[in-house]
Amino acid sequence: MVGETSPAEDSRGAAPRSGMSRMVGGALRMMAGTLASRVLGLLREVLTARFFGATRTLDAFYAAYTLANISRQLLAEGALSASFVPVFSRVRARGGHDSALRLARQVLSMLLLACLFVVAIGILISPLLVGLVAPGFDEEHASLAAALTRVLFPFLFLVSVGALAMGVLNSLGSFFVPAVAPAVSNLAFIIIILVFGSHVSVWILVASALTGGACNMALQWVWAGRLGMGLIPAKPDLSNPDLRETLSLFLPYAAGLSLNQINPLISRMLGSFLEGGVISVLNYADRIIQLPLGLFVIAISQAVLPMLSRLDRDDRDVFAEFIRDALRFNLFIVTPATIGLVMASRQIVHALLVRGAFGDWAWDATAGALACYAAGLPGIACNTVLMRALYARGLPKAAVSVTLFTVCANMALGVTLMRHFSYRGLAIGTSCAFTGAAFLAAWHVSRSLGRRIGVFSPRWLTRLTVSCSAMGGAIFFAGRAFPYPDGSPLGARFCWLLALVAGGALIYTVVTMAIRCPEWSWVREALSGGRESGK
Repeated sequence: MVGETSPAEDSRGAAPRSGMSRMVGGALRMMAGTLASRVLGLLREVLTARFFGATRTLDAFYAAYTLANISRQLLAEGALSASFVPVFSRVRARGGHDSALRLARQVLSMLLLACLFVVAIGILISPLLVGLVAPGFDEEHASLAAALTRVLFPFLFLVSVGALAMGVLNSLGSFFVPAVAPAVSNLAFIIIILVFGSHVSVWILVASALTGGACNMALQWVWAGRLGMGLIPAKPDLSNPDLRETLSLFLPYAAGLSLNQINPLISRMLGSFLEGGVISVLNYADRIIQLPLGLFVIAISQAVLPMLSRLDRDDRDVFAEFIRDALRFNLFIVTPATIGLVMASRQIVHALLVRGAFGDWAWDATAGALACYAAGLPGIACNTVLMRALYARGLPKAAVSVTLFTVCANMALGVTLMRHFSYRGLAIGTSCAFTGAAFLAAWHVSRSLGRRIGVFSPRWLTRLTVSCSAMGGAIFFAGRAFPYPDGSPLGARFCWLLALVAGGALIYTVVTMAIRCPEWSWVREALSGGRESGK
């Protein structure tokens, strides 16, 4: 990631600049859809809490939903996206629409067969799976969770087809519909709960989840058909080299993603050796950090992969330049968000969580964990983009090695730092592990390209430092001049936070425009470049 900039840093040709504007445009549309999904997801949780509170019955539902969700992340939206999108994009660029459609339909058939196998196994061993996820359940609730798991496992079929359609749409340059599909899913969930009202039961939650998954799938499947990519199963041709390449990439990526699922468990496992409440504190902080993570990091990484897949692997200079610019745009967005989260962590936690049983210790601890997690956002952002680059270049072993490094570093740093910094040590360990993984991934990408990526040139770094310093200084002095009204009503506290966010964003925007940060040229070109196909 560190290296000298190319001579064409500020005078790129039309092709790279056009590619960046398309990526930025896709990321902006993903952000808009993701924001809607996150807001509706929060409303869904509020309604669920209203009707169920915190009960063992709801625990049984969440245990069952977690099992189905892990299968979705590993099989559908994770490994499938990583292995399918690069191959599909190259086939479409090389062989045209018909060749790409044949590949998509054959992959769909293989995916449905894999889902059938996983769903059948999951239904058969559901009691064992529940015992692993929730070993503390009594017999009654363990049986309930197993029954719920059996009904929820077919959810995998719905999200798998939706994930394939999402990969096709992203490759076609359509980002808004895939981003807004989860919002439609959450909306369906909310409507069903409201319709049943006081008569809602845990089985209604299951029906709501399945209906939401069906809506998610249907929207993307129909949209893909509208764009000429009707996803209908076709007989797989195992002699097809493109299908074979997709399948050969799938297993290593699934293995890497399986390792990645260990990371959320490490902090909880180590936190169980610390004082009471630590696991809850880390969970609250993680919930808050998911908003900027999903809004910025995931949106940008989803837009990056199809663009990378269209680039010529043999043109290493263009590939390296695109990765460099994608990383810079990511840091351009994420770094000021990181500074704001670190500086206002106490106020954010107070406004969102401090009420009732959530006392001063929980406030201090959650704010500290949030600040430590937030410090790792730039590393997570860079690591996510670089992992997409490894996928696009067909380097599954390198991707697995980066994920393995993250897990090992997270465990080692957590064990070491928790002795001195308690829960903060666990959050710091996670942030450092992902940051180190970003540098390792950058090394793998650079080695593949035979040249340095060159992100941190002195000129670019100076611009970012000046802009972030101006924003950070303004937030600091504004906080001193107008202290957070922690004793005021909730509305006043949220208005204070909104003013802080808006003011910081305005200052950052003005300064970055004044010193002519090149990222704004990509944003302007993306906004004026016309609507995407099928938007």
